Amino acid sequence: MSASGGTRAIVAALAANLAIAVAKFVAFIFSGSSSMLAESVHSLADSGNQGLLLLGGKKAQREATPQHPFGYGRERYIYAFLVSIVLFTVGGMFAIYEGIEKIKEPHAIEAWYWPVGVLVFAIIAEGFSFRTAIKESNEIRGSLSWGQFIKRAKAPELPVVLLEDFGALVGLVLALGGVGIALATGDGVWDGIGTLCIGVLLIVIAVVLAAETKSLLLGEAAGTEDVEKIKAAVVDGDTVTRLIHMRTLHLGPEELLVAAKIAVQYDDTATEVADAINAAEARIREAVPIARVIYLEPDIYKAEAAEAGGK
Repeated sequence: MSASGGTRAIVAALAANLAIAVAKFVAFIFSGSSSMLAESVHSLADSGNQGLLLLGGKKAQREATPQHPFGYGRERYIYAFLVSIVLFTVGGMFAIYEGIEKIKEPHAIEAWYWPVGVLVFAIIAEGFSFRTAIKESNEIRGSLSWGQFIKRAKAPELPVVLLEDFGALVGLVLALGGVGIALATGDGVWDGIGTLCIGVLLIVIAVVLAAETKSLLLGEAAGTEDVEKIKAAVVDGDTVTRLIHMRTLHLGPEELLVAAKIAVQYDDTATEVADAINAAEARIREAVPIARVIYLEPDIYKAEAAEAGGK
């Protein structure tokens, strides 16, 4: 994922959520709708989440240090994981609490035009943000389905914004439904039910985000396409005759570590082996530019050792 693409989606979502949060809170003050209060907290949490993503992207750009020799690329994963925690606690749990309280002690919605008008405005604004995230994602999604894209993406920003915006749109529809039924029936319990549904939705999305970012934090290998490109680039058939085994690891969304054992000719000199390694590294970087850290170990190919993992 291009950093600029992710940043555009985050900024669009941040601008939309800040405007929506203010509008929803004003509507809550005038109407007393618990759905509007839950939605305003939701939008405020989303705004904080976008701030966290921007902060993580900034921190990830720091140069490597002796203490962190592989750099700070994983900062983006850490802050994306924090987003899932904020969404779960601030957004989801608060909405569930508020929904239960409203169901226990329902009251009629006042000044109905405030929540309805704000919800319509919020749907339009969130739709703009969601459209931006979809457009940026489509540039790199290729033939993957949306589920595959969210699961396989190595850069966390676009999947996070996509899920947040999708959850926001569904939450707004739930809020509009709860408010609408409460107004039609005169029973404020429906407002509480709508709020409760919003809370459950946010927790489900938070759990999905946490699971995906946890996998990135643990360390994921390169995608299948990049692995095949690296395999093809390593062997030249002359100085490097075979790839014995290989491991890859994402140090960050755009930083890949490649460690491999390669087979060279048994009678090559030390100079020829060194030249072969340097040439193989150049071919790998040309094929997969994000391969920033490469370790190649020369060896003589033995079938039994390769089958055992090349230890």
